[in-house]
Amino acid sequence: MLSITDLNAARQLGPTAVTIGKFDGIHRGHQALMDELLNSAQKHSLKSVLVTFDRHPDALLNPTNLKLPLIGPHQKAELVSAAGVEVLLTLEFDEAFAKQTAEDFVLEVLVEALNAKVVVVGEDFRFGAGGAGDVSLLHDLGQRYGFEVRIVPSATEAGLKVSTSAIRDLLDLGDVSKASQLLGRTHTTVGMIEHGLKIGRTIGFPTANMSRDAEGYLPLDGVYAGWLVADGIRYPAAHSVGINETFQAVPRLVESHVIDRKGVDLYDKVVTLEYVEFIRASAKFDGVEALVDEINRDVDKSRVILGL
Repeated sequence: MLSITDLNAARQLGPTAVTIGKFDGIHRGHQALMDELLNSAQKHSLKSVLVTFDRHPDALLNPTNLKLPLIGPHQKAELVSAAGVEVLLTLEFDEAFAKQTAEDFVLEVLVEALNAKVVVVGEDFRFGAGGAGDVSLLHDLGQRYGFEVRIVPSATEAGLKVSTSAIRDLLDLGDVSKASQLLGRTHTTVGMIEHGLKIGRTIGFPTANMSRDAEGYLPLDGVYAGWLVADGIRYPAAHSVGINETFQAVPRLVESHVIDRKGVDLYDKVVTLEYVEFIRASAKFDGVEALVDEINRDVDKSRVILGL
């Protein structure tokens, strides 16, 4: 996949099929947009392009209500590439961009830079300054400038609209299983394993500590059964999210214990943590013995959940 960040590079692509959005979760709704994009591109022999932004618009327009993202930029790029999209165009969402009118956006980005012949968007798509543009206006502009507009209905799960905010709410409740249903994939955190205090190994449960600049939203503080993927190998694991108050309060992070494996060296490697099922909420224990007993129960439950 070609990843570009400016419109001059986009002008070299030739005729395109385009989809546009925040793509801040790559959930089932986003996947439906990409599927339609790829179908349209193949049908009309066009280059498939996904247009997104370098930050959530709220970072500029509503910073006090800005939420942590479900995925980071590297995760987004990998998921878009895995879907088969040919070009990822990431535009800077700055003040000038935020003030651009809906028609100017269409003319500058879709028509002049991307030579778009098909534009694929969701039914609630808004664009231009103040979100003034909607799918009706996009249809009108498409007729004026010579591109077809295709509208993809919102994805639903058990009557619930699939959205980034709905998934974030589920993760805040620890319901990683339901969140994964809305995502259409297992929720993950990706980052480098760094050296920690090495307390876990002193009690028989060594853990891999994920760096705090990792990508991927951390769910509710607690313990989860899941997998740790490193160097193409998937290790069964129990993930602990939060702070370890039994020993000391540290900044919130996720650490992972690889189950029934010894001598796995993960330091300074970029790994993926997959969350399969919630086991229990975080708790403070009265001493190491009580903590070890609970960890043993966590590991036993993880073995069952993971089918070991």
